[in-house]
Amino acid sequence: MVSPQLAKALSEAPQQPDQKTAYQTILSNVKTLSNPSTITDDLVAITDAIFSASLGVVDTRAVLATFISTLRALSNQDDLWIQVGTHILSTISSNPSVASSLHEEVAIIRGDLIATAYEANEDFLLAAKTLSEVPLDSSQRRITDSDKVAIWIRIVRNYLEVDDSTAAEMYLNKLKNVMHTIDNAEQQLHFKLSAARIQDSKRQFLAAAQSYYEISFSSAVAEEERLHTLSMAIKCAILAPAGPPRSRVLGWLYKDERSAGLEEYGMLEKMFLDRLLAPSEVDKFAKGLAPHQLATTSDGSTVLARAVVEHNLLGASRLYANIGFEELGLLLGLDGAKAEDTTAKMIEQGRLKGSIDQIDRMIWFDKGDASGEKGSGRADVLVGKEIRRWDGNVQALAEDLERLTDSLQSEFPEFVAAQLAVA
Repeated sequence: MVSPQLAKALSEAPQQPDQKTAYQTILSNVKTLSNPSTITDDLVAITDAIFSASLGVVDTRAVLATFISTLRALSNQDDLWIQVGTHILSTISSNPSVASSLHEEVAIIRGDLIATAYEANEDFLLAAKTLSEVPLDSSQRRITDSDKVAIWIRIVRNYLEVDDSTAAEMYLNKLKNVMHTIDNAEQQLHFKLSAARIQDSKRQFLAAAQSYYEISFSSAVAEEERLHTLSMAIKCAILAPAGPPRSRVLGWLYKDERSAGLEEYGMLEKMFLDRLLAPSEVDKFAKGLAPHQLATTSDGSTVLARAVVEHNLLGASRLYANIGFEELGLLLGLDGAKAEDTTAKMIEQGRLKGSIDQIDRMIWFDKGDASGEKGSGRADVLVGKEIRRWDGNVQALAEDLERLTDSLQSEFPEFVAAQLAVA
């Protein structure tokens, strides 16, 4: 219901010689003409009056500018911004004679008012969709690359808040085409952070760890935020597939003196030093992970569980020359078949060096680091290698004994002749 004072002012406005000024005056005095219980209906009524008054494009734009300023001044009115802003957009779209000339005003209402209100209400999906409708290709307004980047970054961040990494990546790809033209440090930072979050959300943990680690050195970020991104880098590195690339990233993080003060340092240290992880340590670490980092993979295990199994398998390869399927499964918390399968995949992917004897149900580990290249983890047949090593040791012992006998015979021929038993 429209307040009586406002209704009277709106009825008198068409009779004024300068209608533009009349409506601007009403908007400037809306707080006295209206009250909290009728403010929404009053602003909707003002919108209808403005667009039914046939002010012309220039005067309509001027009155709309005042209207937008009035809405902005009504702070802490998120729902009001959404309701009135949506009504203004609907009214503009139903007036094609002026709609094509109000792209600037439409962009402000969508981006600065409605989308901002949705963000404040944590309706991030609606905020993203509203921002995606902001006109960015128009001959009626000058739109810089920086303007586009500001909108696209907000869209990406809103989609990431609802874990829609697919939609977020679509707008990130748009950003990639223009970021080389942007010299705004804050926008560059938001772009890098958004890229890292998308990599993280898509479980590209190694790439995410590297991106977060780079951001942790940015001078444009507060110290607390730098430590937070360092913490995210450690989490992603721990969740990444075990192998040489991850070991390199773990090395950077472990040697960073800032890491020692973070909660994740205990896990980081054990991971870097290839020490076996206890279930209690894993459970404690899991409490600090995001939901997508604890998601279930195609084989029914979580991302963290898989990372821990692969790490402990690498740790076992440092401790044992060989081990049976069942014994390895007991160590990893798996059955023998699953332990064999996990080992086979890591060897095939070049993340572990060794071979599998399926007849004797044994896994033979080859010492040294794998290269990370597919197929490079397959070692020589380790059973034969162990036999050759034994033969070599026996041969070396025999040669040493022969040299010792020759030396004794040369120095003490009589002793040797008396003591040496010739078969």
